[in-house]
Amino acid sequence: MSTHRIELTVNGTVYAIEVESRLLLVHAIRENLRLTGTHIGCDTTHCGACTVLVDGVPTKSCTMLAVQADGHQIRTVEGLEQAGKLHPVQEGFIEKHGLQCGYCTPGMMMTCSALLEHNKNPSELEIREAISGNLCRCTGYNNIVKAVQFAAERSR
Repeated sequence: MSTHRIELTVNGTVYAIEVESRLLLVHAIRENLRLTGTHIGCDTTHCGACTVLVDGVPTKSCTMLAVQADGHQIRTVEGLEQAGKLHPVQEGFIEKHGLQCGYCTPGMMMTCSALLEHNKNPSELEIREAISGNLCRCTGYNNIVKAVQFAAERSR
């Protein structure tokens, strides 16, 4: 099996790692870098539990090869908190009970944080459209929408 030396900048830290050509980004993040906040769900891009930001764009890391991320900026759920302060999306999920089992939460938070970076005051429809690629089997989405609205308000 061929291997490649790649550089990933994850949450501001540069990592040089050796990976097999076929290694998925989600596995590189979890196994090579030991950042286990990114969850593995369906391996088919349907659930969104593995969503990370690649150059600021929500990306399902279960269908992106690690070698494709070489040289790119990656942000995982561990990178939301800054200097001991929770990100407004994290605060919103806590305050508005936007999580139950928590399995979808890391991917959902990454998608929501990307939305708020581009749209400081999204409508309910815009929030629902943004999270449409992230499945949650517990909350019914209403509290997730409220969490994003809370985060948007907190960010303004």
